[in-house]
Order: sequence, then structure tokens, then C-alpha cells
Amino acid sequence: MSRQIRIRAGNVTALAELNDSRTATLIWNALPIEARASTWGDEVYFAIPATVAEDDARAVVELGDLGYWPPGHAFCIFYGPTPASRGSEIRPASPVNVVGRVSGDPTVFRRVTAGTRVVLERSEG
Repeated sequence: MSRQIRIRAGNVTALAELNDSRTATLIWNALPIEARASTWGDEVYFAIPATVAEDDARAVVELGDLGYWPPGHAFCIFYGPTPASRGSEIRPASPVNVVGRVSGDPTVFRRVTAGTRVVLERSEG
């Protein structure tokens, strides 16, 4: 099942695909979600109305991964190294449930600043 979402953050718009995990399904069912962005290195994150425990959580993620950070009940967009990274790896503050990937170039999120309004919504097609 294709679960494409649109992420709008200020003047940045990107499409992404949610995977088939239990966490991604909870997020899909909660859409649309609106929040204010926080940033941490090359990561945008924001609290969402979902509470999920670690589920196949990863301590290191890939460029463009979307994650759910259980301690902060937060949706995360990874587009480069964070302050916790070692070398060129992309390391969240603590393990995240990977819920999908950005389609296209995730580095467009470098233009998003803290406090920017972010909207996650279902995308048709």
C-alpha cells in the first residue's frame, strides 16, 4: 500500500513515503498534523499526537529517513549529521523508529528554521 505524504515547512515542500511499520500506520491515521519545527544539527523535528514505544529502533539512520523519536513523541526529518553524529553518519539523539523516506533531495530542509510551521498531510498520487 502506497502511503505518500506531503511535508510543508515554510517555503519548503517535499513528498515522502511512509513505510508499513506499526508506527508509520499510527502517524498515517493521525494526519493531518500541524506543529512548530525545532532543529538539531541537520534534523528537523516536532512533537506529534502519537505515543509509541521503540519498534525496531535505529541508532544510526540514512540521509532522507523519517523517524519517530519515542522519548519526545516527535516526528524527525534527517538531512545530514546531528550533534551526536560521529564522522559523516547521521545519529539521532537516541534510537528512532524509521517510518519512511523523503522522495527527492532531503537537504531542502536546511532552509527550515526553528519555529517554522510544519504540516504533514496525505498526498494523493
